[in-house]
Amino acid sequence: MTTPTPADLTRVLVIDDHPLFRRGVCQLLALADAFAVVGEAAGGRHGIELAKQLDPDLILLDLNMKGINGLETLRTLRDLGVDARIIMLTVSNAPEDLMAAIRAGADGYILKDNDPDDILKMLDNAMHGQTAISPELASPLATALREESESESRNEASLTERETAILKCLAAGMSNKLIARELDIMEGTVKVHVRNLLKKLKFRSRVEAAVWAVANQLG
Repeated sequence: MTTPTPADLTRVLVIDDHPLFRRGVCQLLALADAFAVVGEAAGGRHGIELAKQLDPDLILLDLNMKGINGLETLRTLRDLGVDARIIMLTVSNAPEDLMAAIRAGADGYILKDNDPDDILKMLDNAMHGQTAISPELASPLATALREESESESRNEASLTERETAILKCLAAGMSNKLIARELDIMEGTVKVHVRNLLKKLKFRSRVEAAVWAVANQLG
């Protein structure tokens, strides 16, 4: 087994205003072979500055923080063009918080009380383009998206054949690179198709589209 070099490691920024939990997360990541913590922030404002300075691959972000909360921090990071994978790591299992985070651009939503090994597995999945959502939240999310799709008149029939194929790949948790390989097209072309299908289906993120596709048995 090849020992990862620093270049192989996923560079992680942890943003959480609870010192004990933040330290625990950093220690957990230090035990894993694939991750390296490059920064810690005790609040959203400092986290935003570190994200701009460090350009991490993955950001773990608490939802309920004093000052700038997690959602505001998330929106600011996306508005600034931060393209790191951003995973909410929170105690809130409220469907409305989950939906708000996904719509704001989160790549995943993990509950803090999940087993540490499961958290690491979900983070690894996220870095390979898959959906990182605590299992107990998958059903509430799918239900919310299904109900919303009915009110939005969302219909996959509006998609082209290529867009439908890419949506099925998203439902299977595939990254743009894997989709490009699967469909024998350029990765840049995949990005264009993903952007178009999100617009047609009125989704703000690929995570929403993927979960909706699974819920509607399109995967």
